[in-house]
Amino acid sequence: MSFELLCRRVGIVAGLSGLAACVPAGRQPVSPASVPITVQTTTPARTPPKPVPIRAQPSADLLNAVQALGASFKGEAGISVRDIDEGWVVAWEGDSPRPQQSVSKFWVAIAVMDAIDRGRMSLSDPVTVTKSDLTVFHQPIRTLVGADGYRTTIGELLRGAMTRSDNTCNDVLLWRVGGPDAINRMLAGKGVAGVKFGPGERQLQARTAGLEWRPEWAGGWGFLQARAAMTYEARDKALRRYLAAPLDGASANGVTLGLSLLAQGKLLSARSTASLLTLMRSSKTGPLRLKSGLRPGWTLAHKTGTGQDLGTLSTGYNDVGLLVAPDGHRYAIAVMIASTRQPIPVRMRLMGDVTRAVVAAAGR
Repeated sequence: MSFELLCRRVGIVAGLSGLAACVPAGRQPVSPASVPITVQTTTPARTPPKPVPIRAQPSADLLNAVQALGASFKGEAGISVRDIDEGWVVAWEGDSPRPQQSVSKFWVAIAVMDAIDRGRMSLSDPVTVTKSDLTVFHQPIRTLVGADGYRTTIGELLRGAMTRSDNTCNDVLLWRVGGPDAINRMLAGKGVAGVKFGPGERQLQARTAGLEWRPEWAGGWGFLQARAAMTYEARDKALRRYLAAPLDGASANGVTLGLSLLAQGKLLSARSTASLLTLMRSSKTGPLRLKSGLRPGWTLAHKTGTGQDLGTLSTGYNDVGLLVAPDGHRYAIAVMIASTRQPIPVRMRLMGDVTRAVVAAAGR
């Protein structure tokens, strides 16, 4: 097959000054018919507009690296790398909706900060978390909630959700800003295409397992017992239904679009943008995912997500974030593994390798 035909088959879109680069890898390339990699280029909006050097396309090295990483991974994965300052996107299966799991906390955080920008709430607003507010799985705040509840603030709940991925902190914030419908309206209103917010942590996890949430399961033990009582076949059917049409589905390209809009100051005020990115840089979760590929001088503000397992099948294993080079150049990255039977170190290696590919391409 000719080189020109290969470029067409991998889905390269014309940029500002010509076609995006595509070169054959040094080894035998993957069959073009099975290579769902795309490259998109757009002119980044600037307010006020000012001249910037525009390459208009990714390097061939990065294009080939993303193609190789996506094609070689054994599982259903989406990869998106978006250059925020130059406008191009390189993606592997970048438009397919995949489970977000705790990546969705990012959108709740934006809704909270947007409400603060509008004067509807404050980080110092008091909140009492009660036992009925408790959810499932990871919720460190649970140990603090006594018979009379736990008094805290919007700011502390936001910190717990974004740095420790606390499910209860996030769900309390979700309902304070109006619930799932309000998040979806916000996403549509702010132009974040390719992202759908799910029904909230409790309903999401229950339906993923093939159950309907019951209020008496608050805290998680009742849910875990009910799930354990199900047959493998029933759970497998429910999990496959979820993977086919995730309630919290988002594409890797949609997520990097949202990250890009945030970095460009199009979602929040400058102060709220800086505050949120500071929290994301302080995240304690997933230190060996995207962050494992960092080099000195590079920073990452990110949010992880991890879904349910059934036997050897893992779902919703994600990491997304804003990668900043030592010179200030910015990239939005999303690696979203919908499902795989690969062990955790292999999944983490994929994510770190995507970061390493961006860092290496930037240095050339």
